[in-house]
Formats: sequence, C-alpha cells, structure tokens
Amino acid sequence: MSDLASSNGSGDGRRPVAFVTGARRGLGRAIAIHLARLGFDLVLNDLVRDADADDTLLRAGDAGASVRFIAQDISIIDQHDAFVGEALEAFGAIDCLVNNAGVQVPRRVGMLDVTPAEYDQVLDVNLRGTFFLTQRVARKMLEEPGAGLHPRSIISLTSANAGLASTDKAAYCLSKAALSMMTSLFALELGGHNISVFEVRPGLMTTDMTLSVRDKYADYVSTQTVFRRWGDPDEIGRAVAALASGAIPYTSGQIINVDGGMHIQRL
Repeated sequence: MSDLASSNGSGDGRRPVAFVTGARRGLGRAIAIHLARLGFDLVLNDLVRDADADDTLLRAGDAGASVRFIAQDISIIDQHDAFVGEALEAFGAIDCLVNNAGVQVPRRVGMLDVTPAEYDQVLDVNLRGTFFLTQRVARKMLEEPGAGLHPRSIISLTSANAGLASTDKAAYCLSKAALSMMTSLFALELGGHNISVFEVRPGLMTTDMTLSVRDKYADYVSTQTVFRRWGDPDEIGRAVAALASGAIPYTSGQIINVDGGMHIQRL
C-alpha cells in the first residue's frame, strides 16, 4: 500500500490538514477516521508502520482522506525538524495538531518503587516529546501563508488521570497533569494568532492500553460513570473532530471531558 491512501482534493483550494500522533490504532485510529469524514487530509504518525497502521490508512482513505504515514518516535527531539518538515511536505500545511501519542507506565507499582528509568520513559514521550513537537508545529503554523483558510487548532489527549490520582501509575498521572497545564499555556501563547488549543480527557476507554485492567476497573465503571459502561474510541474521535472543525468557536484552553462523568465530584 502507498503512503497516500486516497486523493480527494477540491479545485477551489486545499483541504484542511490534520497531523495526528499515535494514530495506528485505538484512539488515534478513531480520531483519524472522524477527521477524514469531516474532510481533512491526514498526516498520521506512530512508532512503526505495521498491519494496524495499514488498516488505519485504509479506513481513513475509505472515509475520503488523502493520508501520509510517518514512522517516528516523538521522544527523539533532535529529529523533530525533519519529522515536522516531512509532515508539511505531504500537503503543504498543518491546520490541526492532535497530540495523541502516549505510553503507560511499564509497571504498576507504588510510588516508592518507581525507578528513574521508568519515570523518564513515560515523561519523555507523554510530556517532553509532546511539548517540543507542539512547539515546532506551532512555529510552522505561524509561518504558513494563507493560514486563515481553515480553523487552526492544537488538541492534546490527556486522561482522567490528569485530575484523578492513581498511585500505581504515578509517572503517567504526572505527565498528564502537566499536559493539562501545557494546554493552558499554549492557549495563551497562540490565541492572538487565532489558533485554538484544547485538552480532551478520556476516561476508561476500550483500547489495548486498558486490556490488562478491565477486571480491575469493572466495578468502578459500573458505579462511578453516569452511563455505567466503558467509553468507546469512536466517542473520542467524534469529540476531537468537532473541536478541529471549528464547531465550537471563540473557545480555547478548555478541558473536554469524554469520561462518562468520572470527573463529577459527588457526595
């Protein structure tokens, strides 16, 4: 399969372009498909190009998008220039960056047992790599001619753990809480350039990342979510696509909880 899965450009101007990290399966795949349905062309990224990635490319292409896949580890900061350059070369612009790439802790252990290597492994991807990639893409957004052709946005996927503490995955919680602050900071920095910045906080979703804890959280889901069920990646995809489309104007720095009501404080 070619990197370009489909071609569906219009004759009166370029289509909007979204750059989605961590896109080969799970939440990233759902986001890509919903953006494609809204008329976006896509630059999709993940660590490897494999059967899962090819499936995502096929589905996004079937939904109407032209798609370019770039294999890249976002934690490798010194490769970001080439990475973002390749993304821009695909379609000539980036209108929306979706920071979806992230990793879970390698071991669920108490905070007193976390090693520096384990901490760095999570923070290097979830926070450091994401911050500097966002910085690089934002700079390019500001340099683009005709930048007002489509709504521009940066959307970062965090987690309910940005606010809810889980001591057995401390590094993950810290990384997601910091990403939440990053959203506020970039919203302030970029608002004058008409770039909206959002945080989407998924709750407990049915992805590969949660396979090992489905039993652990079964009772929690049935009692602490208002819908009494796990979330579906499709629901994240729909939320991200709505934000990227500009359907919620005059808004930035907002937290969009897609968590079945987990964040509601109750007595």
